[in-house]
Amino acid sequence: MGRTALKAEARIAPKFRALADLRVLDDTALVNAYLEGETRTFDVLVERYQTRLLNFVYRIVGDRERAEDLVQEVFVRVYRHLARFDRSKKFSTWIYTIASNLAKNELRNRSRNPLVLFTSMTKGWEDEERPLEFEDPTSRPDDLFRKRHVRELVESSVAQLPTHHREVFVLREIEGRSYEEIAEITHCNLGTVKSRLNRARNSFAEIIEPSLR
Repeated sequence: MGRTALKAEARIAPKFRALADLRVLDDTALVNAYLEGETRTFDVLVERYQTRLLNFVYRIVGDRERAEDLVQEVFVRVYRHLARFDRSKKFSTWIYTIASNLAKNELRNRSRNPLVLFTSMTKGWEDEERPLEFEDPTSRPDDLFRKRHVRELVESSVAQLPTHHREVFVLREIEGRSYEEIAEITHCNLGTVKSRLNRARNSFAEIIEPSLR
């Protein structure tokens, strides 16, 4: 009897003893471990995605405090529905879809145009490149001033893009998501994603070009 109890306890005991062990796992392993009873893996998922999602949502809604609230709601929904998550899919795509839907709902409830924060721009629009990059904090003061000026131009220009164009623009150029992931997140087919991205790039270039002369 005692031996049977010890065996049962061994089966339900957490497999991972330290957070360091959990942090090296990929998303799929973390989700599986959580569903098997290792609840600390949810904290690791939050740690892994909180900043990424905050930046993503902030660029869509343009309000830092509201973005923080929405990201908290993302994790509440993930916590509630993780047991029903289709583990044949990518976790990152699922959580970005939740975040995207909440951000779009937020915009629908607003009357003002959101601002989208970007930092710098290059002229290349090659298909596999990400033309918008963050400021380099090691840059010289005059370089930083120039980049911040460009950032302000970018903010006002991107704010003029339609929401569905702005969304794919952020997902591709800033988040570096694949076309397949963007299609899942936005509930569009690949052709629509590529078409919207192309139009967003062209519109953005037309809007900002006069200010860069």
